[in-house]
Amino acid sequence: MTSTTATPTTATPPPATPTVARRKQHRAKSRLGWNLVGLLVFAIVGFPVYWMLNTAFKPAKDAIDPNPHFFPRTFTLDNFKRALEISDFWGPVGRSMIVSLVVVTIGIAVGMLAALAISRFAFRGRKIVIVGILAVQMIPLVAMIIPVFLLLNDLGQYDKLTGLIITYLTFILPFTVWTLRGFIVNIPKELEEAAQVDGCTPTGAFLRVVFPLLAPGMVATSVYGFIQAWNEYLYALMLMSQQNQTATVWLGNFTTKNGTEFAPMMAGSTMMAIPIVILFLIVQRKMAAGLTAGAVKG
Repeated sequence: MTSTTATPTTATPPPATPTVARRKQHRAKSRLGWNLVGLLVFAIVGFPVYWMLNTAFKPAKDAIDPNPHFFPRTFTLDNFKRALEISDFWGPVGRSMIVSLVVVTIGIAVGMLAALAISRFAFRGRKIVIVGILAVQMIPLVAMIIPVFLLLNDLGQYDKLTGLIITYLTFILPFTVWTLRGFIVNIPKELEEAAQVDGCTPTGAFLRVVFPLLAPGMVATSVYGFIQAWNEYLYALMLMSQQNQTATVWLGNFTTKNGTEFAPMMAGSTMMAIPIVILFLIVQRKMAAGLTAGAVKG
């Protein structure tokens, strides 16, 4: 008798059907298309920043050349020297920094408490408050210049940093409350209840459970509030004198009766952008987490 030994066979996966292959090809093309769209959007958004840097480092005569060059032929730092000499630079920058930091600090503190009350407590008129917050953000800032000017003048706050801080809070606070409300709504209330069952007080449950989860959202909201206060121009121009002007109004010194010095102006804009860039680099991780955590709901 002869014995036959069975040879092990390895199962081979079935060949991909034409439908599956077409789907993979379609996904690859779709991904490539979206990548190209993203690069196009990045180029459109980033080109003004590049042109600002390009103009800041090129000679002043090249900045007004009717045939501009995409890449600067020569680099110079004379524009930055001119920007620092044309008028006081550190004074306006310091005032803008003080105003922005104070506005963000007060806005986050008050806005967090207001957002917590709107999100966690049921009270009469709650929906009216929410609608009112949205309605305030829809009012054009230009429409409130005269009332704000008259009010600050009556209160003795015209041409004072405290008056400018109060003014900025009127349009940064609604944004802060609405944004933080979206983050708080995404935090399950059961987490606070579980902490209270374990012995925490309502305040302790908020500090130990809700606040750490809310931190990324607070960072993202703070950055946007800081940018709004730092870049605001209209109210700073109307409510502050030349002696107390902020950094954005300081850029107007480059426009004189003899024309506009574009290269020094771009150098000044570059120096003004440095604090924002540094702040973003410091909090970019927390900011990205906050943007994804509070994307929607509520």
